[in-house]
Amino acid sequence: MKFAQQTVAAAVLLLALGAAHAQKGETVKIALIDPQTGLMGPLGLNQMRSWQFFAEKFSANNPAGVKYEIVAFDNKLSPAESLNALKAALDQGVRYITQGNGSSVAGALIDAINKHNERNPGKEVILLNYAAVDPDFTNSKCSYWHFRFDADTSMKMEAMTTFMKDQKDVKNVYLLNQNYSHGQQVAKFAKENLARKRPDVKVVGEDLHPLAQVRDFAPYIAKIKASGADTVITGNWGSDLALLVKAANEGGYTGKFYTYYTGVTGTPTALGQGGEGRVFQVAYSHYNMGGQMGQWMADFKAKYNDDMFTGAIPSALNVLSQAIAKAKSTDPVKVAPVMEGLKVANYNGEVEMRKVDHQLQQPLYLTVWQKADKKYPYSPENTGMTLAPVKEFPSYVSSTPTSCQMKRPG
Repeated sequence: MKFAQQTVAAAVLLLALGAAHAQKGETVKIALIDPQTGLMGPLGLNQMRSWQFFAEKFSANNPAGVKYEIVAFDNKLSPAESLNALKAALDQGVRYITQGNGSSVAGALIDAINKHNERNPGKEVILLNYAAVDPDFTNSKCSYWHFRFDADTSMKMEAMTTFMKDQKDVKNVYLLNQNYSHGQQVAKFAKENLARKRPDVKVVGEDLHPLAQVRDFAPYIAKIKASGADTVITGNWGSDLALLVKAANEGGYTGKFYTYYTGVTGTPTALGQGGEGRVFQVAYSHYNMGGQMGQWMADFKAKYNDDMFTGAIPSALNVLSQAIAKAKSTDPVKVAPVMEGLKVANYNGEVEMRKVDHQLQQPLYLTVWQKADKKYPYSPENTGMTLAPVKEFPSYVSSTPTSCQMKRPG
């Protein structure tokens, strides 16, 4: 009898120990659904490599003891292709999805994941959004299964215009953006923020152009010059920003650019030595952070001969790893409630996944395009130039209110 009790006690202890490390040694597959071909292909390939790079780094060292594997799908920047990729990932038993390029794609994925999770209890999946910045995703369209690791369009505009309000040379602004949710929101929030902080500033022109279709921006630059704008605000990214700044250089436009994505593939090369002191970027990280980020960037460049600029990827894997460790499970149903409200030490300070809307709260940085030097040595795309920090905005400055009324399971 005593032996039987001891055996049962030992079994209970083993089960408890097993539960404490239920996830240890498990492989967590993450499906990356983004463009790897077409005009935005170079950016998508860089970010695919970034996910693979950080999956390897975090597999070697994370508190949950899990391994990460990236399963990449080329969605050609199409919502319909993305839904096919999502189905293929679900068929492979993948429980974590990530996407970043294009809020139109993110919107389609959020809707599809909400429906899938409702209809398939026990097979729920989580969407790790690392770059789709439409504010609606953490406001009117917020979802329990969606977590955003980038700062949204409104947060970045809040920081950008906080800086611009003290720049007396900003008088006439032109808004040039991609014609989809993010670009439309950049224009909307720029007008609202400038009216509130600098009512004297005039918006002298506004254009929306097709996403990833324009190959020559010379006509837009001609319109900007004719308007008398001293400043352009643009949320353009990828080829749409690279070709825009190339046209500005060639067309002799000497005004300032306030951007979201100057550091991204192709744009540093397009800028070259031009635009010094005139091109600004607002983001959650920058090329000259040093520390852990500096080491990662050096390792990435040595491995791929390319620049790593998507700092939301290690943020996502950091938060996910901590949540899996605390949940003692890789099951999204157990991980999601732990990710809500989670605070972690990150490469850019303490960050918090705000519980009410699943928007990561983090510092933002304004940088300016200038010659690389001893103080700020990192030179993207070997241009001899860099993005040097001008101002840091603590989380509370760029944090924006939310209207999210989140529907939680059960």
